[in-house]
Amino acid sequence: MSLNSTQQQELTVDDIEDFDDFDDLDEVDNRRYSRRVLNDASDLVLGLPSFATGVGDDDLRETAYEILLAAAGASGGLIVPSKDKKKEKKSILMRKLGRSKSENVMTQSQHLSGLVSLLETMRVQMEISEAMDVRTRLGLLNAMIGKVGKRMDTILIPLELLCCISRTEFSDKKSYIKWQKRQLNMLEEGLINYPAVGFGESGRKANELRVLLAKIEESESFPPPAAELQRTECLKSLREIANPLAERPARGDLTGEVCHWADGYHLNVKLYEKLLLSVFDVLDEGKLTEEVEEILELLKSTWRILGITETIHYTCYAWVLFRQFVITGEQRILQYVIEQLKKIPLKEQRGPQERMHLKSLHSRVEIEKGFQELTFLQSFLLPISKWADKQLGDYHLNYAEGSAMMENTVAVAMLVRRLLLEEPETAMEYATISDTEQIEFYVTSSIKNAFTRMIQDVEAIAHATNEHPLALLAEHTKKLLQRDNAIYMPILSQRHRKAAAVSASILHKLYGIKLRPFLENAEHLTEDTIAVFPAADSLEQYIMQVIVSTCADGTSDAYCRKLNLFKIETVSGTLVLRWVNSQLARILNWVDRAIQQERWTPVSPQQRHGSSIVEVYRIVEETVDQFFALKVPMRPGELGSLFRGIDNAFQVYAKTILDKIANKEDVVPPVPILTRYSREHGIKAFVKKELKDTRIPDVLKSVEIDIVATSTLCVQLNSLHYAISQLNKLEDSIWERWTRKKHHDKSIKSPAEETARNLQKDSFDGSRKDINAAIDRMCEFTGTKIIFWDLREPFIENLYKPSVSQSRLESVMDPLDMVLNQLCDVIMEPLRDRVVTGLLQASLDGLLRVILDGGPSRVFSLGDAKLLEEDLEILKEFFISGGDGLPRGVVENQVARVRQVVKLHGYETREIIEDLRSASELEMQGGRGKLGADTKTLLRILCHRGESEASQFVKKQFKIPKSGA
Repeated sequence: MSLNSTQQQELTVDDIEDFDDFDDLDEVDNRRYSRRVLNDASDLVLGLPSFATGVGDDDLRETAYEILLAAAGASGGLIVPSKDKKKEKKSILMRKLGRSKSENVMTQSQHLSGLVSLLETMRVQMEISEAMDVRTRLGLLNAMIGKVGKRMDTILIPLELLCCISRTEFSDKKSYIKWQKRQLNMLEEGLINYPAVGFGESGRKANELRVLLAKIEESESFPPPAAELQRTECLKSLREIANPLAERPARGDLTGEVCHWADGYHLNVKLYEKLLLSVFDVLDEGKLTEEVEEILELLKSTWRILGITETIHYTCYAWVLFRQFVITGEQRILQYVIEQLKKIPLKEQRGPQERMHLKSLHSRVEIEKGFQELTFLQSFLLPISKWADKQLGDYHLNYAEGSAMMENTVAVAMLVRRLLLEEPETAMEYATISDTEQIEFYVTSSIKNAFTRMIQDVEAIAHATNEHPLALLAEHTKKLLQRDNAIYMPILSQRHRKAAAVSASILHKLYGIKLRPFLENAEHLTEDTIAVFPAADSLEQYIMQVIVSTCADGTSDAYCRKLNLFKIETVSGTLVLRWVNSQLARILNWVDRAIQQERWTPVSPQQRHGSSIVEVYRIVEETVDQFFALKVPMRPGELGSLFRGIDNAFQVYAKTILDKIANKEDVVPPVPILTRYSREHGIKAFVKKELKDTRIPDVLKSVEIDIVATSTLCVQLNSLHYAISQLNKLEDSIWERWTRKKHHDKSIKSPAEETARNLQKDSFDGSRKDINAAIDRMCEFTGTKIIFWDLREPFIENLYKPSVSQSRLESVMDPLDMVLNQLCDVIMEPLRDRVVTGLLQASLDGLLRVILDGGPSRVFSLGDAKLLEEDLEILKEFFISGGDGLPRGVVENQVARVRQVVKLHGYETREIIEDLRSASELEMQGGRGKLGADTKTLLRILCHRGESEASQFVKKQFKIPKSGA
């Protein structure tokens, strides 16, 4: 019959008998395995010891099916097919040869339903012959005769089958001996070699059991009558010894409720593994059968017999799926593996009984250096972990296109790692390496392997093209990193956000090892250096770019510090840096000279800044021209040095100007001693003791203070403004010329340009900050100087003296207006508001000084409040100037602090005194009185209040003396 034929021919019962034990199914197996090229999984081995009796895969598979039948029988699903229908069934061989992939396995069992139908599916999936199936079913049913009230899954299955199945039910003696040997081996492995329950006093019986097993096997060599007699006697003795051994209680079981013959961990999980393998299609190992959910549900019935728990099930199933994935390479199976691994309960999710059970499961396996003790999870998961580590340790080779296969493998590795971390034997080993460090191990290992292969390729190319190997290696390394970032990093960065930085760092180190001898021996610019330097520098700049872009949280510096930089610029740019430094020193000398020679007069009516800033910009631009005229390779380091030097020059310029102006405190006269109102003498100065500083302003002015003219201050302000206004133009010019130079300099690659661009964005921030700070301070000083120095007599000394009505603010407005006009004539338009705001603030400071600290010659009455408010309004409108001056909102905000003080003059003395008392208490708690003023302000209002009540209060409460004669 042709292998491709779909015709099915009925066979006789005798024909079926010939195939009962699958001795002649090699042709089927060859056909099945030819459907898919299978991978070698010989290195993927469970961490379990081998069986002492030599039990093989076929033995385990057949015994596993017998256990499945027993478990099904316990549920009442054991039905023996009728012999009358046997001839109607086609042989397994013919069904396999004539069945397509898409056909249902149960072509002959469509009339069956439920459990019976599913068992038939399992029979075919597990490649069990119909004859063996029938024998086992009958044997199990016969075994239950006379065992009233006992479940089928509590019997000693191999023993019962030995007792209930005779030699006559086999087609030949060879098949029978093979079957009997398997049952005897299972008894020995299950009861003696790896028992879950200790023997205790039953140790002697275990030895007797071994003797009986040997006698049963030996009886087959005797003549038939003697053989049957010895076999019968031995089986009887075997039952007397084996049943008590199998029914030893464990984990709280009641005697007779659980049969522990196959609960020896190593045997039971191997049997369960064979059951789980039935989920795969027999004709396509890369697919799960359609009945997978029903099969898994059916297998739960074997848990009682095999001692399977939820954790053991999911672990075994994950192992079976994973090994099948390795064999078939079917990606979908790997996704199933991930699903099962996620279902394995963590330690805290397991019940106390299961935790105790798992803790008792240990195996001892032989390794190169002796023996290793493994827990259950280690036995199953360590092989998976090692396989995944090996694959990911060279992901460039094993996952050439990246793909979801690699992503799933990483997921498996991390899930297994998480589970193994809970095992005390591996927790210490695994805990020392974090998940991110494990990813780093994959990256490091794979990059090294890929780089080693790349060196061999580059050497061959260089030999053929006469290109320098290091230049070629740099280009290929860059391509490797680009490919790494495009294909693999999106997968690895999900578990290590900085995996790309790790990859880049390793490649930098590997290439650096090859490059460094060349750099150390490079003494002149040769063809080799011209070829290698740009390529190596481009690689390093790209590596730095990858690290910076990966470490968005600002940790790139940590990675960069670990790099042993190539420092090509130290070889090719030493002279450039030296020249730049000498030019920067020259610039600083010119800055100092220009300021020393400055007369602070406007360059022209249109250019109202001083000539010194023009000279500074001239020397700076001259230096920039010479810098870009140098015909040597330049790195961003040289450009950064130039930027920093120029930035420093402008900072020095601003500081030198600022150092030449006086302090604000020097132009403000000392505050008079606080005294109270005296009816007899008015408010006169009371001096308790001599003032330490008896200098008068005129002496200070002529001797110690060099107060520059307002026009000079304006020119200096204009010069500072010109300096900061031209910085953007200078920056743009330098960057444009840098870009143009890079365009012509083919040896420099774009990563260097990008690094320089980042440098350029904040290259002059230092000088901008210092110049702006200098402008703010000078504007403040200018206003203070005008009010407290230039207008000291009309404003500070004479305003509101001897009374408000006799010396109003109007008397100050003309000189103030004159000063303001002179100020606006000289100051540049962009600075006008800043300077005038400084004058406004100083005017308000002066007004507060007059009102609160005006000395003993000033007295205010309740009726002055209205006049003061009018004066304040005049001052406000003066600076607003009908919309031509400062913005109304700005002025209002500044005036508000004075308005509050002026308003206090309108309150009765009694109200102020009460508020002062309450404010004193509230200030202890961080608050103020209802009038909203602090105690210092309220006290000064009372001291200058021309009433005896106020004078008496401050005398009594604050011991402030009245004015002296």
